[in-house]
Amino acid sequence: MPISLPYSTNVNRVLLCGTIAAILCASFAICAGQDSRDSTAAGHFRAPDELAGDQIRTRLEVAGVCSELRGCGEPVYASAELPGFYIRRLYRPAWEDSRGPTRQVEDLMNALHRADIEGMRGGDYHLAAIETLLVSVRAHGRSGGLIYPDRWAELDLLLTDAFLMYGSHLLAGRVNPETIQPEWVANRRGADLAAVLENALRSGDIAGALAKLEPPQRGFRQLREALAYYRAIVAQGGWRTIPAGPNLKKGDRGPAVAELRERLRIGGDLGATVSRDPDLFDEDLEQAMARFQGRHGLAATGVMDAETRAELNVSAESRVEQLELNLERWRWLPQDLGRRHIAVNIAGFELEAVEDDEVVLDMRVVVGLPYHHTPVFSETMRYLVLNPLWHVPRDIAVKEILPRLRTDPSYLAKQKMRVYLDRGPEVSEVDPATIEWSALGSNGFPFRLVQDPGPINALGRIKFMFPNKFSVYLHDTPSRPLFEAARRDFSHGCIRVQKPIELALYLLKPDRRWNRDRLLSELDGAADRTVPLPEPVPVHVLYWTAWAGEDRTIQFRRDIYDHDTLLLQAMRAPAPSVK
Repeated sequence: MPISLPYSTNVNRVLLCGTIAAILCASFAICAGQDSRDSTAAGHFRAPDELAGDQIRTRLEVAGVCSELRGCGEPVYASAELPGFYIRRLYRPAWEDSRGPTRQVEDLMNALHRADIEGMRGGDYHLAAIETLLVSVRAHGRSGGLIYPDRWAELDLLLTDAFLMYGSHLLAGRVNPETIQPEWVANRRGADLAAVLENALRSGDIAGALAKLEPPQRGFRQLREALAYYRAIVAQGGWRTIPAGPNLKKGDRGPAVAELRERLRIGGDLGATVSRDPDLFDEDLEQAMARFQGRHGLAATGVMDAETRAELNVSAESRVEQLELNLERWRWLPQDLGRRHIAVNIAGFELEAVEDDEVVLDMRVVVGLPYHHTPVFSETMRYLVLNPLWHVPRDIAVKEILPRLRTDPSYLAKQKMRVYLDRGPEVSEVDPATIEWSALGSNGFPFRLVQDPGPINALGRIKFMFPNKFSVYLHDTPSRPLFEAARRDFSHGCIRVQKPIELALYLLKPDRRWNRDRLLSELDGAADRTVPLPEPVPVHVLYWTAWAGEDRTIQFRRDIYDHDTLLLQAMRAPAPSVK
């Protein structure tokens, strides 16, 4: 029966837990086989799995008193989930029958040994402890007619905990991003993992049950294939560092060219065909160089410059880590991204409109500066605004516009901006010529600045709205040259799109009344007009530093916000508990 706790202080609680643990350890050591002999002598032999069930129940009851459950010296991470799972089974072992460990044990062990394929570490899931116990149970589980139910119970608990913890990480990721980055909102998938395990044990398909917990999208599977490819490169020794030196271009010759050729061959950007003159920077090498630059977000010039050399010299081991981090980010996404959805990759400076898992529209974007991060989140776009007003955020008004007004009072007129005095419910327009801007400080700025629609409006001609707590949205921009830059982090957090007309037409496509001519006509006349979308469209603002392109080419990008650095630290930490 359950052990009651008559003490109220933490000290007494610790003493009691220690006493119970000592008693249990002594009983396990002395009486490992006694139950079998006594039961046999009494004429009612109890099967070893029944005795193991008694040990499982006792351990879980002690854990309920002590708020701690350990197995083979290791913490049991899913201890909050285990009692309910075993109660439903009436404490019968999940992984053993009267003959010992079942085939499902090997299936789970095989899955844990392959955890690195998923970017995980098998050692985080009691792998060594389970293997030690398994050897003990198999070698000494029956010795001279004796059984050891304590070892059976410990093995069963660790196997169940390993499945629940590994399953939870496949399902929702090993790390909760919101604990390390406040501007990151995850939509992690959920499931009743205890029920998943019970069904897997009943069907005998442990591997299949775990596979169904993974993200279903093609991009995840392709990235996982890339991880295997780069792990193979690491296993073969990786690639050598390109030494410092001058830029290399077509027509150059020398040992440095041969080293570059070998580096691009190993990385898969240059075919395996042997060159007649490996020291010559020929056309094939130029094309391979441009290919490498393109999939690393660099200008595809075909010339190896200092920036390209830096990317070439990122080690294969670091690329493996980068792939693992982005596999983890896939697990933070909703199960269903939407049949039609918009995906913005902050680190890649790109937007894709996806329909039925195919990219139907893509364009460049400008995202937030390193000190004005564009947040990561998912929301639903519901309307557009044609020829929008720009309500200047207070931070921009005070830190950027006010200093200009102190030296140039005509700045507002040049920018077609109006000034409003904001007094709670009362807002009145003010003539900027009547304001002594030099006397205003950032703490006492009582005005609201609004920019009229027009060719110089900061939001351009269209604003794409998906209301969120960050007040971030997509919008057009008059600053078109910025899209030509390879690195495009210039905004205050909102996302500027390269092809606003095309994006608007895609979003309005379900309503046949909208076409290009009508949209352009409306833009010529409307001012700050709201246009509801015919269908809501999910928008996912993401941060991929590695992903598979439509042609399965693996893309890498720089970690512009240092998100990879923080996540890598979290991934290397001890395994977290199942929440």
